[in-house]
Amino acid sequence: MKNFAIKTVWFCTIFVFVFVGLCQTNITMPALASLFIVGNILILFMVYTVLIDKYTTTKTFKNWYEDRPVGTID
Repeated sequence: MKNFAIKTVWFCTIFVFVFVGLCQTNITMPALASLFIVGNILILFMVYTVLIDKYTTTKTFKNWYEDRPVGTID
């Protein structure tokens, strides 16, 4: 995980799962609402981070899929 965008995506994913888990518990409504607002801000930050990321690859559509060579695709 070299770039910051992937780490941001993982953090937001874990945050959403924790938030969903906390929704099922007996947590107070103001705390839940504040976590909801923080989650929305995190998701907006994640989208912005992914969109401005400078990640490039040398792969093209001619490379097909890495897990299946061209000859085995039906």
